[in-house]
Amino acid sequence: MSVTYATPHRVGTWRVSPGSPQPLGATVLAAPAGSPSAGAAGPAPAAPDADPADPAGEAGAVGADPAGAAVAVNFAVATAPGRRVRLVLLRPDDGTVLTELPFPPEGRVTAPHGRTVHTMTLQGPHPAEFHYGYRVEQAGGGGRSTGGVVVLDPYARELAGAGPWGTRPAYRSVVLPDPSAAPFDWGDDRRPRHPTDELVLYELHVRGFTRDPSSGVAHPGTFAGLREKIPHLSSLGVTAVELLPVFEFDETDNTYASPETGEPLPNYWGYNTVGFFAPKAAYAADQRPGGPSRELKELVRACHAAGIEVILDVVFNHTAEGDHRGPVLSFRALDEAGYYLLDADGHHRNLTATGNTVNANHPVARAFILDCLRYWAAEYRVDGFRFDMASILTRGTDGEVLADPPLVRAIATDPVLADLHLIAEASDATGTEQVGAFPHHGRWSEWNMRYRDDIRRFLLGRPGSTAAFAPRLAGSPDLYPGRGAAPSINYVTCHDGFTLADLTSYDHRHNEANGEGGGDGIPGEDSWNCGHEGPTDDQAVLALRERQARNALLLLLASRGVPMLLAGDECGRTQHGNNNAYSQDNATSWFDWTLPDTPDGAALLRFVRCCLALRRAHPVLRRLDHPDGAALSWHGERPNAPDWSPGSTLLAALLHDEEARDAVYLAANTGGEPRTVRVPDPPLPGTRWHVAADTAAPPGRDAHAPGTEPPCPTPDALTLPPHSTTLLIARA
Repeated sequence: MSVTYATPHRVGTWRVSPGSPQPLGATVLAAPAGSPSAGAAGPAPAAPDADPADPAGEAGAVGADPAGAAVAVNFAVATAPGRRVRLVLLRPDDGTVLTELPFPPEGRVTAPHGRTVHTMTLQGPHPAEFHYGYRVEQAGGGGRSTGGVVVLDPYARELAGAGPWGTRPAYRSVVLPDPSAAPFDWGDDRRPRHPTDELVLYELHVRGFTRDPSSGVAHPGTFAGLREKIPHLSSLGVTAVELLPVFEFDETDNTYASPETGEPLPNYWGYNTVGFFAPKAAYAADQRPGGPSRELKELVRACHAAGIEVILDVVFNHTAEGDHRGPVLSFRALDEAGYYLLDADGHHRNLTATGNTVNANHPVARAFILDCLRYWAAEYRVDGFRFDMASILTRGTDGEVLADPPLVRAIATDPVLADLHLIAEASDATGTEQVGAFPHHGRWSEWNMRYRDDIRRFLLGRPGSTAAFAPRLAGSPDLYPGRGAAPSINYVTCHDGFTLADLTSYDHRHNEANGEGGGDGIPGEDSWNCGHEGPTDDQAVLALRERQARNALLLLLASRGVPMLLAGDECGRTQHGNNNAYSQDNATSWFDWTLPDTPDGAALLRFVRCCLALRRAHPVLRRLDHPDGAALSWHGERPNAPDWSPGSTLLAALLHDEEARDAVYLAANTGGEPRTVRVPDPPLPGTRWHVAADTAAPPGRDAHAPGTEPPCPTPDALTLPPHSTTLLIARA
């Protein structure tokens, strides 16, 4: 990029001139030919705040880079009109102020929507020898006071000052080196770009996945630790990981304390973003500048090499600043009305239950969000994004839901984001739910919360649940008419709620450890303890729980759409009944890597692997069209006689793909009594039914690898024990 070095002047040891308004943030530049280096300019006057005994101050050592060439950094920050901004240079070791430099008046650029972009090119100090921030004041006094706080650059590519995990942060913006000088070695990296019908998502928390000592990794709780566990993901058969937030967040931002110890509880999940362009530093083994960025890229590169896509859970509905009681980190000082929904009195509108709501369709916030997404797509080569509380992204500047929100359309049509996964959590904290109605522009998919609710009710045999679950099995044609099953991300459990083991072990939430009196979290999850609340030695209860977990997994992986698993469900991970473990950075939330080696955990893991292999082997299970009468027929105790009555607890379906010469028959009995069904003949000549999975069979015979399925002992009839599911395949 070109920079005009007009009216350069000295401020202490630094050479300051107007800069470029693009790109926003701090960008290391190559100094133009003929520009004097800091060392060639001769002695400079002392900085205005210098110690008389040391006129250059510690900053005197901050001059030309080790090679002797001048180092120039372009700073550009956008604010609402009427703001005065000073660049504050900070010591990297402790964050104390080195000096403050006013942005030159001739470097102010009027931007669209009345904003001002303050620009400065700073030549002299090496970026490794300072951190920075901005001090923002309302011109002429008045306006919102930042209390003298040095605020963050919202475009900072990394943040320092957080320290090790759990340390109260003193955030500072970091200038990363010029990437062209030492580019990250991507090697022959290519995005896997799996066809949608091959996607199997796996939701995990970066820290929690390897933090437990049982993980055995060199750097527990980090990007590097997760990289060591890629073989587990590959052997399981997942093709994409969906990472809980990895943008910089403050894990100490929690007002509640442990009722047992009185110690503050953490904000473990990370849905309180501080730095939208910066990876979470505490997730890196090397937290020096550049370390977090490099380690996250190494993780993405390694996942891609294993054929696994990386999808980031992003939070653009609110920020860590909260309302007027929260910290002033950046947006509130720079342009509060441009970034947040405010009422007529200037107070924050709280549609997210977090204190603030991003004004997502205001041109200011919209441009910021698009810049952020493009950056992660280009710089980190991620494969997509899951948008937390995405219904906020559909609200206009008045807070009302828009029919065609500009931001959602812009994301869908942006060329940099083309071919990346766009997944909406189509709801918000007001009760708004847009499942099946989120503005999609042919690009967006959704966490199908209706699938979650209907499969859970079906597993319990609730009234009307058979008729309600049938369309979910078929790809939700009632929710996505004309779009096929591709938009439907099907899941039974996710980070927000019970794990699968707890869904079958608890009738009620047990969240006392969260310090909120046990009243937080989802009050009713359509769970069933199978006869005893929590841990038990009752073998009948344990067997029923194992069967219910297998029912859920088999039905999920036999449903049309894109399945998503929660990390640990494949081997029985429990949170001991806590269905809102956002504050539990301990064994409650961590993946226990001893589980896959226990008899029960190993048996369940084998079952999941077999079911995923079954899905890969049978195109009829992965088709993304909504099947018609020739491709899908419904049955009951007799062929072609389904029972859709409110009291029905039997669902049977035959899926047929003539082109692929593939057919499966699925029967599920969610009642408490055995059921016998007559099985229709296979629609493929020369084949007979074979048992691919039977959740009532003992471990080792409950699922079979493709090609090893035994023939159905009674091919025209099938007895389903209580609470069981069987899947048959047609094979010669």
